[in-house]
Amino acid sequence: MLHRSPTDGWTTCALGHRHWGLAGAAGLLLHRVGASGIEVLLQLRVGWSHHGGTWGTPGGALHPAESAVDGALREAGEELGLRRSDVVLGAESVDDHGGWSYTTVLATPAGDLEPDALALNEESVGVDWWPLTALPELHPGFSASLPTLRPLLA
Repeated sequence: MLHRSPTDGWTTCALGHRHWGLAGAAGLLLHRVGASGIEVLLQLRVGWSHHGGTWGTPGGALHPAESAVDGALREAGEELGLRRSDVVLGAESVDDHGGWSYTTVLATPAGDLEPDALALNEESVGVDWWPLTALPELHPGFSASLPTLRPLLA
């Protein structure tokens, strides 16, 4: 069941961009060392969502007074069925647009984490591990943040 938050909604930042989440947003970037180097766990966004059909981190609007870590974990739980115990939290990276920000919370899996074991909700049509050297079509916001995020994944 979808529970709407009073912070769900569109806003425009100081840069003139339209964003979802009146109190900002956050997402969880899971990463691991794979056979060909660093891999990231990305979800394929459903077509009806903002920038649908692109790959990005599970994430979304923060609830009132919710920390970025709690919001990222809540969204990853809703969208992929991940639990806090499934991940080991790492650094946070804030993309501040002036009046609105997106916080990427980095994490590594606490154990084996295979995409076919995850429980996707209606916002996700796929999930997979992707090598940093061969990423699919990315959500524009995630793509713009990658130069800042890459050094944190090493």
